[in-house]
Amino acid sequence: MDSALASDGAVYLPRTVRTAAKILVVGHFAVGKTTFVGSLSEIRPLRTEETMTQAGAFVDDLAGIDGKTTTTVAMDFGRLTLSESLVLYLFGAPGQQRFTRLWQDMTHGALGALVLADTRRLDQSFEVMGLLEELGLPYAVAVNHFDGAPAYPDEEIREALDLLPETPLITCDARDRVSSTRALITLVEYLSARIAQEHV
Repeated sequence: MDSALASDGAVYLPRTVRTAAKILVVGHFAVGKTTFVGSLSEIRPLRTEETMTQAGAFVDDLAGIDGKTTTTVAMDFGRLTLSESLVLYLFGAPGQQRFTRLWQDMTHGALGALVLADTRRLDQSFEVMGLLEELGLPYAVAVNHFDGAPAYPDEEIREALDLLPETPLITCDARDRVSSTRALITLVEYLSARIAQEHV
């Protein structure tokens, strides 16, 4: 990569970059969006996490979630340079229902979205996918691996989430850069195929 490190550790884009693409990383509360963006970003990701308070315990359902002490209150932002001329911007949206309007605004200009899901709480993905469908934003689903979470065959997950046959489904570990990259590639290939179909 042609990026240069500044003295403060910031990474500057190569001068050859001419195109930027925007992808959303969405999903319900505590599904791993911040971790996913952080595992892929070539720069130190922008995070807007705040410590969860006792008052928030009555609003955010922590059932089945161990060790969750912070929550995103605006967005996560990361960057990934794909080639000399193309850069990808990743926007992670907060998962709580009260932030729906915020991430709806974030969909403007996005090519598509990666929906992270958790097999312990698959039902919580319906609202997110429903909103994306209302907005006409194509998406792929990545089931994020959590230690101790039940594993199901893809066919069962597809049926549980009522996914269309063409909607990509992949399993990933948001903590692992290689695994997260595979999930992102799955989404980008799907979006590329859709764009190619539209131009046939």
